[in-house]
Amino acid sequence: MSLDISIIANSPATRAKRARSLARHAVGLATSAAIALSPLPAAAQKANNGPPILRDAETEQLLREYARPILRVAGLERQNVQVVIINDSAFNAFVADGRRIFVNYGALRDSETPNQIIGVLAHETGHMAGGHLAKLREEVSRAQTQMIVALLLGVGAAVAGARAGVGGNAGAAAVAAPQSAIMRSMLSYQRAQEENADKAGVKFLNATGQSAKGMYDTFKRFEQQSLYSSAGADPYYQSHPMPAERVRALEELAKSSPYWDKKDDPALQLRHDMMRAKISGFMERADTVYRRYPLTNDSLPARYARAIAAYRHGDLRNALAQIDALIKVQPNNPYFYELKGQALLEGAKPVEAIAPLRKAVQLSNNAPLIEMLLGQALVASDNQAYANDAISILKAALSREPEAALGYTQLAMAYGKKGDLAEADLASAQAAYLRGDQKTAREIASRAKTRFAIGTPGWVKADDIVNTKPIKN
Repeated sequence: MSLDISIIANSPATRAKRARSLARHAVGLATSAAIALSPLPAAAQKANNGPPILRDAETEQLLREYARPILRVAGLERQNVQVVIINDSAFNAFVADGRRIFVNYGALRDSETPNQIIGVLAHETGHMAGGHLAKLREEVSRAQTQMIVALLLGVGAAVAGARAGVGGNAGAAAVAAPQSAIMRSMLSYQRAQEENADKAGVKFLNATGQSAKGMYDTFKRFEQQSLYSSAGADPYYQSHPMPAERVRALEELAKSSPYWDKKDDPALQLRHDMMRAKISGFMERADTVYRRYPLTNDSLPARYARAIAAYRHGDLRNALAQIDALIKVQPNNPYFYELKGQALLEGAKPVEAIAPLRKAVQLSNNAPLIEMLLGQALVASDNQAYANDAISILKAALSREPEAALGYTQLAMAYGKKGDLAEADLASAQAAYLRGDQKTAREIASRAKTRFAIGTPGWVKADDIVNTKPIKN
């Protein structure tokens, strides 16, 4: 559930209850600066326990290219900032720390141009460059202290009123009034941060010679979607500026740019459309995919979406024919070969999946996510001769993606095929640890320690897992 503090009822009792709860929720507010007009998406609330993340080599590569020039002019290029895709269909993006920008797949699917997503990334980079999260945490800490003091003073006033025979409503008002003022101050502070992120985002876009029109279009959409929910709302009880006010300010700023009318490169637009089609094919029902991309649409993105939908929904033979037709159009597209290999692997044809996945690895310059898929096909082939190849490929992938639990799971299976139980246990423990199952990780790592000679690298890694302190939620 999203934490929704955008509109608060006006009754004193309701305000008092909401005010008391702010102290409990304040830390949650400090974890995110969101682009959407609701303050905090559910995915951000679960970020510390592992948000529902989607991984895709093609989409991540495109997002890296979108973000790189923005991060460079913002002075964040060397901070290894990553763009992470969240499994959420809402149009939203947010930052929850200083090194990741989270973007819902719904924002990618629904953005019509590269410039719209680039504008989103520019806004979120504005939060990061402005140090808004650290400042918000400081503001939250102050608000919590003020809230506790106000609550104690309010309770004292209520007790004194009761002794003097004053009614309960006066006591509730004594509790609610100062806390309500503190809440309004906190939300006003958040609104100021959003406005500053807008300004910084436009600045970054100008510095990279890109239009701010996509950013404006995005907030214009929010304005239209929120007209009903914002009607009659107290603007001081919204964590973001009132939509129309914010959009007007952004429009004036964006249109002053010399790059306002600059269009996206057609080749980049095609890649963006391919990404959207891929997301639709993987994340939506087949009937929805065919409504978005009917058979009358013969564009490459439409064919891509339909091919994915065909394999995802059980028509492997038809899907392979469609994928082969795509490969004929773009024989050097690594992601078409990746799709073919994935379809064959999930269609219980791992041996046939190996060749297209090798081609995908080659054409993608050894993309680690595709390497892991190839390793999975090699392991699933039941050919023990492939075990060493799988181990080599998976270790190379994990050297660049050290937090990928899937890679360690497949590595454990590859070692198991060789009969190397010590390394298999160690890889299994690493996979469990990365999945957040620390109990299982420590149990398997303890077993791994008994299989390694004391002091060897494998023993040391297993010992590290055994002695890792449990993370308290």
